[in-house]
Amino acid sequence: MNESAIGLALQAALRSMSEVLLFEATNPWELDEAMTEFGFSRGACEAQDIEGLDVALAHNSQLGCHQISPILPRMVAEGRLGRKVGVGWYRYPGGGGLVIDPLVEDLLREEARFAGITRRDMSNNEIVAHLTLALLNASADIMANTSLSNVGQVNDASIKYLGFPAATGGVLSYAAGVGIDAILARLTEPHYGPSKAMKISNHLELLRGQL
Repeated sequence: MNESAIGLALQAALRSMSEVLLFEATNPWELDEAMTEFGFSRGACEAQDIEGLDVALAHNSQLGCHQISPILPRMVAEGRLGRKVGVGWYRYPGGGGLVIDPLVEDLLREEARFAGITRRDMSNNEIVAHLTLALLNASADIMANTSLSNVGQVNDASIKYLGFPAATGGVLSYAAGVGIDAILARLTEPHYGPSKAMKISNHLELLRGQL
């Protein structure tokens, strides 16, 4: 499995978890703030606005992302395509810098209510822990299914394709330094919600042995 394929698999995991968090807990500016505060080069929602939400939706399908919620399809259907049209997860008045759009939070709450989901508050640390868990799950599956043993490839791909903080050495180096149990301890929901993206990979124990 080459670095590009690893990067795409990690990207799919990050996008799926971001959708979960937007549906069940947070909003674009809180999610992006947690990511950039941790050291990501850019938040997930800002990155999608730059890419184009219609392009992101198409890429999700190509990446094999599990469809978590109706939010992104609704955003696209309503013409919220990102920076190129002046409105996406954020607004870009006059083609300038991004500003928070309260209507997006209303949309998120409405879709959660339709789905019978009770949204909850989530700290920046817990947001990052969920995103890291998603990447660890994906890394464990990659290594189990491809006999890949070089953690350096996964680390490099996480930095290059996701903007994971380079100072950490990559997602697996970060997990090795902090400890997988310490990352899981930051999650207040013991079963990580109902969605596929929030469940712990069966291969995570294998990953523990290689870090």
